[in-house]
Amino acid sequence: MTYLLRIDSSASGDASYSRQVADSFAKDWSGDVVTRDLALNPLGHLDAAGITARTTPADQQTPEQRAAAALQDELVEEFLGASAYLFAVPMYNYSMPSVFKAWLDHIMIVGRTFGTGDAGPVSGRPAVLVSARGGGYGPGSPQYGKDFVVPALETILGDALDLDVRTITPELTYALVMEPLKHLVPLHETSLAEAHDLAHRYAADLSPVA
Repeated sequence: MTYLLRIDSSASGDASYSRQVADSFAKDWSGDVVTRDLALNPLGHLDAAGITARTTPADQQTPEQRAAAALQDELVEEFLGASAYLFAVPMYNYSMPSVFKAWLDHIMIVGRTFGTGDAGPVSGRPAVLVSARGGGYGPGSPQYGKDFVVPALETILGDALDLDVRTITPELTYALVMEPLKHLVPLHETSLAEAHDLAHRYAADLSPVA
């Protein structure tokens, strides 16, 4: 069975613009979708047991290591079983939500998900990254160069895991709720409309052929 693995990480529920744009993609996806909501069901951060379990023989593991290994096995098998990926990762304080970083730390295992040779186990599989943000971070904006979400994730997902990543960044979401930014509402609305349009187009391009 192949499926789209959708990972949500916004704490804002249905109000999340990252989730809303991801919804537009998922609704047009023609195959099965498996969803893991890290906001509703957060993972614990990778700890010493999780790290050492990777190099400790199973018959020598402590109970804590066995539990950590079982969690990592579950997450890795879910990740490797997907044929495509949808990541909804908003910008929090210039970076990604900690719940998404925790998920990455659990599934980024040398020899299993990456670092296995010229072509990794998910090399070339399509991935869509949706990252909404309160301000604007494009060239010429006051915040240009301060986006530490998309560059980091394009490196991790695109370079390390070798996924074929397409990125969607609806911007200026704070324009709707912050008085000093009210004049930017039209730009936000345009950015959001373009994000939904891209999501629909990417789903049409990447969906499996029936």
